[in-house]
Amino acid sequence: MNILNKVLVNGLVGLSVVAAVGSALALAIMLGSRAAYAGTDGIVLDYKEQTHLEFMREEEKLARDVYVTLGAMYPAHAIFGKIDDSEQKHTDAVKAMIEKYGMEDPNTNDNVGVFTGKDYGWYFTEKFHLLVERASISELEALYVGAFIEELDMMDINQCPKVIVETDNGINGAGECGKIYTDNADVGNLYASLLDGSDSHLKGYVRNIEAYIGKGNYQAQVLSQEEVDKILGR
Repeated sequence: MNILNKVLVNGLVGLSVVAAVGSALALAIMLGSRAAYAGTDGIVLDYKEQTHLEFMREEEKLARDVYVTLGAMYPAHAIFGKIDDSEQKHTDAVKAMIEKYGMEDPNTNDNVGVFTGKDYGWYFTEKFHLLVERASISELEALYVGAFIEELDMMDINQCPKVIVETDNGINGAGECGKIYTDNADVGNLYASLLDGSDSHLKGYVRNIEAYIGKGNYQAQVLSQEEVDKILGR
C-alpha cells in the first residue's frame, strides 16, 4: 500500500471511530491531544484545567504526608491522625477525577514524602521537608504548620498557584486556572468539596492553636485575616 493510500485509509478509519464513538475522546485519540472525554457530558478539560488538577493531586498528597509525619512526631495530638485520613480521601478523589479524564497520574509513588510529578514534584518535595522541619520545633509550631497547609490549600484550589503562574507554561495569571477558572461541573464540584474539607480542618487546627495562645488570637498565614475570620465565624 503506498503512502497516499495509507493516509486515506487511516483517515477513513479515524473518521469512522469518531462517528462510532461520537465523542471528544475519539477526536483526542486521533489528534493526539491531552484532552480526554469526560464520560457523561462530552466536555473536555483544557490544558490549564489539566495542569491545575495534576497540581492538586500532589498538593493533597502533601497535606496527607505532612500530617502522617506529624502524627508520628506528636502522637498526643490526635488531630494529625484524624485529618490525615481525610486528606487520603481528598487525594483519592483527585486521582479518580484524573483517571476519569484519561490523564496521567503524576503520583507514581505513594510513599510519604515522595513526589514524582514531572512538572512540580520538586516543589512538593521541597515544601514537604520545609514544613516538617518547621513542625519539629514544637507541638505548637506543628499545629501552625497544619493551619498553614489548609490556608494554602484553599488559596491554591480557588486560583492558579503561584508556582504554576511563575512557570513558563502559557499560564500567566492567578485567574487562569483553579475553581474560579473552570466551567466543568465535575471539577468544580470536586474543588467545592475539597474547600469544605479545608475549611473544617483549618477550624480544627485553630481550636488547638488557640488552646495555647488564647481564643481569638490566631493570625492568618496565607489567606487574608478577613478571609480567615470569616471561615472561623468571627
